Amino acid sequence: MMRKVLISLIPIFLFSVYLYGVRTLAVCAVVFVLGILTEYLVEKSRGKKVSEAVLVTCSLYALSMPPAAPLWIVGLGIIFAVFMAKEVYGGFGRNIFNPAIAGRLFVYISFAAIMQSTFIPWGHFGLPLDALSGATPMALMRQGERFGLLDLALGFKVGSIGEGSAVLIILAGIYLIATKTASWRLIVSTLVSAVVVTALFLAFGLEKALPMESLLAGSFLFVAVFMATDPVSAPKKPVPQLLYGVLIGVVIVVIRTFSAFPEGTSFAVLLGNTFASLFEELAGGKKKVKAPAAGPAPAAAVATGSGSGTAPVASTAPATGAGAAPATGATPAAKEASK
Repeated sequence: MMRKVLISLIPIFLFSVYLYGVRTLAVCAVVFVLGILTEYLVEKSRGKKVSEAVLVTCSLYALSMPPAAPLWIVGLGIIFAVFMAKEVYGGFGRNIFNPAIAGRLFVYISFAAIMQSTFIPWGHFGLPLDALSGATPMALMRQGERFGLLDLALGFKVGSIGEGSAVLIILAGIYLIATKTASWRLIVSTLVSAVVVTALFLAFGLEKALPMESLLAGSFLFVAVFMATDPVSAPKKPVPQLLYGVLIGVVIVVIRTFSAFPEGTSFAVLLGNTFASLFEELAGGKKKVKAPAAGPAPAAAVATGSGSGTAPVASTAPATGAGAAPATGATPAAKEASK
């Protein structure tokens, strides 16, 4: 399963190298080295091995970073993601929060001013290297500017390393659904709920309402396809998955529209992780315990002592003929010892 996620990320990674060149490679190198090293050190102390899941965590975290983010901040974030959001819970399969989202949110809150200034215009393999920071489409849309659908869909816009091409992300989502790696309920419910809420805001003439094409900007699609579908932190049952996706989609649009943050995807997924187990409990109810099936009665019953040190008494078989003596239960070894 994890390898299929990595396969689906390859075209997105290659496109990000075209957009930001050596910056993409530098961020990925720092993230993978420190992320794998952190898990190795913790798992080694437990006598376990590094799991493939850390490769997915590193990939998603790296692709969610701004291309010009300081490498020391990037490194702190992945250490926090692997250690605090995964290993302290016991490792893979026990974490309740998506590690990549937790790490991303950690650096965006801790170093907000720096992170917001590290978005740069895309170029041919990241050239020139001294490009000045640029505003993301989400930030500009909140100021009333509009963008062409083609540029938003193809990914020729300012943004995080891997959130650029909506086309590549959608194709990756189709691949993950077709291979049953990701649940279609999680993806579709997240997308549909965000579209519905955005349409309602626009229909009611809300002053701060963002245009529908805003759903092609920022990290919304990337999060809906890769983050919301995390098999560990997301619900497993159909109805909870739908509720989970709706919660994430609605919260993303609300935060984007009303909060000081131009993005709301990380907060939305983290909130969804918090409610995942509750959704499972409300939809699943209590598990019924089946009573063990009654088997055939044993041919010979053995009565055990009540704890007073008495030896078990073997049951006697019915006599086969008149005057047959009952079995004494003495063993051959006991008879030999009495002689």
